[in-house]
Amino acid sequence: MSLFSKLKDKIFGTKEEEAPTPAPEPGAEAAAEGADAPVAMEPVDVAKQLTEMEAAHPEDLDWKRSIVDLMKLVDMDSSYGARKELALELGYSQADIDSKGSAEMNIWLHKRVMQALAENGGTVPAEYLD
Repeated sequence: MSLFSKLKDKIFGTKEEEAPTPAPEPGAEAAAEGADAPVAMEPVDVAKQLTEMEAAHPEDLDWKRSIVDLMKLVDMDSSYGARKELALELGYSQADIDSKGSAEMNIWLHKRVMQALAENGGTVPAEYLD
């Protein structure tokens, strides 16, 4: 599983966390023919989810501006190596990593993570996408 997928699942929740689907009643097989059709996923309010997580977190984290704090908030490794791996996964080049500082990568990565969350069904305030 990719680092971004792990991060997204921690914010959006996973299928395992959803309530189990009750077993169909006997004779209901015919009525369930369309049951396997894809279900439209409700958009996830990313800021709301992260704010709720922040309220329960023991550290004072600035997830709105810091990729390190965002990763800490969702209980992920926020080391330089993990951030570098996530940046490469999301399109930051090795050449940029080699030529630019980690601060510039972190700023890019925070924006790119927020954009990717929006692209994957999250509702993200515009201020985090700029």
